[in-house]
Amino acid sequence: MFRNRCVYFAAALALSSSLLAEDVVRVEQGQLAGTTGADAKVRVFKGVPFAAAPVGDLRWKAPKTPAAWQGVRAVKDFSPQCEQAGYPQNSLYYQPPQPSSEDCLYLNVWTTAKANEKRPVMVWIHGGALTRGAGSIPMYDGEELAKKGVVLVTINYRLNIFGYFAHPDLTKESDRNSSGNYGILDQVAALDWVKRNIGAFGGDPNKVTIFGESAGSWSVNLLVATPLAKGLFQRAIGESGAQFQQMPKLAELEQQGSRLAGKNSISDLRAKSAEDILKMGANSAGVSVDGYLLPADVYTIFAEGKQNDVAVLIGSNADEGTSLAPWSPNATAESFEQRIKAQFKDRAADAFKVFPAGTLDEAKSSHYALLRDQVFGWQMRTWARMQEKTGKSKAYLYYFSRIPPQPESDRYKAYHAAEIQYAFGTYNRERAQDTDRKLSHTMMTYWVNFATTGDPNGKGAPKWPAYQAKNDMAMELGDTVKMVPVPNKASLDFFDSWFAGQRAK
Repeated sequence: MFRNRCVYFAAALALSSSLLAEDVVRVEQGQLAGTTGADAKVRVFKGVPFAAAPVGDLRWKAPKTPAAWQGVRAVKDFSPQCEQAGYPQNSLYYQPPQPSSEDCLYLNVWTTAKANEKRPVMVWIHGGALTRGAGSIPMYDGEELAKKGVVLVTINYRLNIFGYFAHPDLTKESDRNSSGNYGILDQVAALDWVKRNIGAFGGDPNKVTIFGESAGSWSVNLLVATPLAKGLFQRAIGESGAQFQQMPKLAELEQQGSRLAGKNSISDLRAKSAEDILKMGANSAGVSVDGYLLPADVYTIFAEGKQNDVAVLIGSNADEGTSLAPWSPNATAESFEQRIKAQFKDRAADAFKVFPAGTLDEAKSSHYALLRDQVFGWQMRTWARMQEKTGKSKAYLYYFSRIPPQPESDRYKAYHAAEIQYAFGTYNRERAQDTDRKLSHTMMTYWVNFATTGDPNGKGAPKWPAYQAKNDMAMELGDTVKMVPVPNKASLDFFDSWFAGQRAK
């Protein structure tokens, strides 16, 4: 009996040691011990530092390499989110308040792979107008995608005034003659860390896909454009966001920064608390053409074929504006008509052809169509067209139209960010219908196929041809999944000519 107990104890100890060895990974800074997901096959590493804390003298400086540590560092809890003012409680995007800090440059990893297994890697960049959000939001849980065979990473990056404050004195002290854009530099630093360390989690550093939604998709677009990210990823997925409109120059944002700073010196500002700085600019965020991150605006970079030439999977949603800019109860057809005339001036007559305002119902519908097509639809089709024109890698364009079964679905419809829950498999299981389950499975299949090969096509999903301007087709991701003529073509064509006129001026 004693001998049997010894044998059992030895076997249990060996198993425990084996599990411990597998749960501990070594990265450049030291060893990490993660935890398991809801599914025990998934290992999760939360709050892994990819850069030094940007506090004190490092506030408003490019990210620095994180410090090494001794022993095994437990990474079983999410880090604080970056400093931000949360969404109001009546917002569709409201999240319960979470701990926040300037010390927020951490990432999270979900994996079912063993070290050096070389699975495709997907790095998620969250949205939130560059002013809010975090990689720890429950909708971005990476477990389902990890179970599909990728190593999934979510990241934090500096937001609002902490991430985008430009000032002449910051530019002077910089060794790159630039200031601002720190949040995007954080993303570059995170990708550089992934490149050097993801093999320890079973990921392939040469098969990295960046993906994001809204401001996260803006960020993906910027990373495709910037020479600083060359070689750090091989494919890109953009969900509702790009930067092909006119962009401010560094000098413009320096002037804004000077007005915000007032009589305070940079030393004065660095001595202030994070709370005081946030009060100065909780909604202050903008990326500039600074000559360092961006040698030119995104449109010019693509037009000259100088973007990072990677395959892209990109698209937008059918009802982007319902949650972002609801129709005001006081608005009228006449007020919308005046808005069109003020915005488009000598092109107003052409604008009314695609955004009519003859009745209140027409004006309300045009209000939503205007935001959807100008801010999102035109940007994403332009991205696909410019990649086809000046790049060698393929572009795949989608149009998301599924209305999630949730409260007020009649009001919000296929709203901005509605597709995320399907791409991550984090939709509400209790409310989901068969259509939702099938759509999520199909979208995850497309996303994972694309991350694996640069092509969304494969078994288990309808064929998705690469975008061609001459055909102008997109994959509709909705109640059915099928190729369709690009929706809202007339208004997108109008914006082609209108933005061309703006650039000429």
